[in-house]
Amino acid sequence: MLTLSQVNKRYSTGDHALVGIDLNLPRGQVMALIGPSGAGKSTLIRCVNRLVEASSGSIRLEGTELTQLSGGQLRKARRAMGMIFQEYALVERLTVMENVLSGRLGYVGFWRSFLRRYTQKDIAEAFRLLERVGLSHALDKRADALSGGQRQRVGIARALIQQPNLLLVDEPTASLDPKTSRLIMRLIRELCNERQLAAIINIHDVALAQQFADRIVGLRAGKIVFDGTPQELDAQALTTIYGEEEWDSRLNAEAGEKPPTDLQVLRPLYLTTGEAL
Repeated sequence: MLTLSQVNKRYSTGDHALVGIDLNLPRGQVMALIGPSGAGKSTLIRCVNRLVEASSGSIRLEGTELTQLSGGQLRKARRAMGMIFQEYALVERLTVMENVLSGRLGYVGFWRSFLRRYTQKDIAEAFRLLERVGLSHALDKRADALSGGQRQRVGIARALIQQPNLLLVDEPTASLDPKTSRLIMRLIRELCNERQLAAIINIHDVALAQQFADRIVGLRAGKIVFDGTPQELDAQALTTIYGEEEWDSRLNAEAGEKPPTDLQVLRPLYLTTGEAL
């Protein structure tokens, strides 16, 4: 569904943020990007939706070459890419409902959105999504009155109301406590399963990446140095990505508990699908 071929990003300073990135992301796959600060994780995500322009290479979404689009074509392509930001990117003075409906801006046009004239279908979908993310009780609250976890849930609902095929998620747990971080990652994972959404999640928490992603890609100095399953991400692979560290003990400490069993990892899927484990 999403294919990156030899994507490079070089800044005017001469620094290389991305070097020869080749990736293929199929529909429905949740991929975690991990790596040290400055490895190029956020740059990669932002090159996909062209908040940052790649210096060279090809980025194709469902057969469309994104790097060659401009104007209305680019705006239309961005509808298929829901972005969830680390700092939430909400309009503080607007209500929860208004922030979610702002995800329809790419469909309704400037004046209708300025006058807040959304269709009944859009409003009904916003109600449904807010109920799904557990915020139906906070429809009329201003965004600046919400907790960090609640703000992130609004951001998730806003991204989903675009009806995207791809989620781009930039450090969704960076400002959250461990319990809320797990709840947010579980919610993203469940929603991707329900809607068969592909997702790229830039995340620093390795333990969360292992628990909730189908695939992990490790970046170091703008290059892919690991691409495999969570089970393949062992101490040797982590050393390649981050450098020397006592990884076994560190992962247990980050998780704050014993490593999850297969049943614990699959439980969110059971709650969504109702299938017996």
